[in-house]
Amino acid sequence: MRFPFSREVGMKKIEHIGIAVKNLDESNQLFAKLFGESHYKIEKVASEGVKTSFFKSGPNKIELLEATNPESPIAKFIEKKGEGIHHIAFAVDDIEAEIERLSEEGFVVLNRTPKKGADNKLVAFLHPKTTNGVLIELCQDIKP
Repeated sequence: MRFPFSREVGMKKIEHIGIAVKNLDESNQLFAKLFGESHYKIEKVASEGVKTSFFKSGPNKIELLEATNPESPIAKFIEKKGEGIHHIAFAVDDIEAEIERLSEEGFVVLNRTPKKGADNKLVAFLHPKTTNGVLIELCQDIKP
């Protein structure tokens, strides 16, 4: 099957895996032991009610997410499902084109306008009901 889009459009690689945690400090210690090195960045994303921490494992990144208020998506996720994998993020070159393409393919995009996320990214999410139960994040580097 040949898809009618160029390589300029589409998901390039897994950008990171997001893990919801109850306590970022404790989880940072746990993952530092696991990976043999500390996180390289901590950042708050006030608009999402979350504090994040990033680790590298080889070429891969892990994002730990702690809720900063009880109404945040991470707090609700943990309340419903407990700690664990929250989302898989994919790098894209043109997030607006990807939103359009995926919408046309029938995926439900939770935010049609990309918003600023952690780690200097523009982000948009696909509803898990349209992706076999997995929350998918699209990530584009914010260009200076």
